[in-house]
Amino acid sequence: MTRDQIMEIIKEKNVNFFRIQFVDIFGFMKNIAIPRSQIEKALDGKIMFDGSSIEGFVRINESDMYLKPDYNTFVVLPWREKNGCNAARIICDVYNTNGTPFVGCPRNNLKRVLEEARQLGYTMNVGTECEFFLFRRDHDGRPTTITDDVTGYFDVEPDDGGIECRRKIIQTLEAMGFEIEASHHEVAEGQHEINFKYADAITAADNTVTYKWVVRSIAAEFGLHATFMPKPIFGINGSGMHTNQSLFNLDGTNAFYDEKAPLQLSEVAYKYIAGVIKNARGFSAVTNPLVNSYKRLVAGYEAPVYVAWSASNRSALIRIPASRGLGTRTEVRCPDPTCNPYLAFAMMLNSGLDGIRNNLTPPSSTDVDIFEMTAAEKVAAGIASMPANLYEAIQELKANPIAKETLGSHIFEKYIEGKEKEWDNYRLAVTDWELDNYLSRY
Repeated sequence: MTRDQIMEIIKEKNVNFFRIQFVDIFGFMKNIAIPRSQIEKALDGKIMFDGSSIEGFVRINESDMYLKPDYNTFVVLPWREKNGCNAARIICDVYNTNGTPFVGCPRNNLKRVLEEARQLGYTMNVGTECEFFLFRRDHDGRPTTITDDVTGYFDVEPDDGGIECRRKIIQTLEAMGFEIEASHHEVAEGQHEINFKYADAITAADNTVTYKWVVRSIAAEFGLHATFMPKPIFGINGSGMHTNQSLFNLDGTNAFYDEKAPLQLSEVAYKYIAGVIKNARGFSAVTNPLVNSYKRLVAGYEAPVYVAWSASNRSALIRIPASRGLGTRTEVRCPDPTCNPYLAFAMMLNSGLDGIRNNLTPPSSTDVDIFEMTAAEKVAAGIASMPANLYEAIQELKANPIAKETLGSHIFEKYIEGKEKEWDNYRLAVTDWELDNYLSRY
């Protein structure tokens, strides 16, 4: 899309308000709202903001930063139309005052890693599957964990109380240009999934953060709270973000596909799998970034806690879906939807490239239910487990040889600093569980 095309749409749709968006290190979408009079200034990348106000960006004495818009992300917001007036948004990269890309911008960082992949002859396509819960709000508007349905996997109305909300979310996403492939009720009560078509890695990350924003915005219209929290309720399935990914050659062919090979997987695919397996524990703090993430990554709830791969086994960390040809891909099942997709894609991509650069060979595929294997059997098969908590994950990230080069020094250091603070806050907190179990007994 060009600047002139955007201005024509603004005129045609009577866009009076403009949202300039970017994402911080921890994956939160940030927003500057401007009136119509400032839109051309925004499109020219002349909107400045205070970077010192964003956690993990810059110090107060170097705070001025610019937002450079990506014209292809411009879209009118379907749910914001009122009295013939519309609002629109555009996603930006963060730039320094000297005109250079800011190294702490996750979108800039992913572009850098993608360029390194291009130098090796590859582009990356990604498709995410973000699960979420729809919960009621109480009389004061605060979220609860009470659902409006008693439905299970793939069930349909009338038991699915979130069906109307989900339908409106899909209609909104389609109006914004998403190609919706499927939607359904997930395993747990109140849990949903909407799948949209894969895209290049930057667009897929943009789509993922946009999707989460739309889901929460439309849910609020229905008086509901949508949460992507990995494990909001004990004892039932949590929400994941299975991440389908493939490398394409620069001529547009799928680098993972080899019609004549076993499983029709190329040598590139096997090396990529080996790299992801090698680095999985070391990128967990990025793909699974919360204390709560590790309440989901436990055996027994379809959670991929074991570092292994298989052509069909859903108890393994990496699964190879059945599609072949252009659809040949790996599905990395550990990420959850609270991750920053720009950082998560960069870490998984560079992990796979690590396997390609170093000609790594993956272990044999694990085609039995790993949840049923004994500890001794897993050791014999060389199957490691993902970190058990955020602290362990942070230590693995620090020790991962490719983490700092993937994230860059700025993001690497600021990210670890923020996550260590989060772990300490959790470690020192006195929880309801402790009060319930100890207060009256000791």
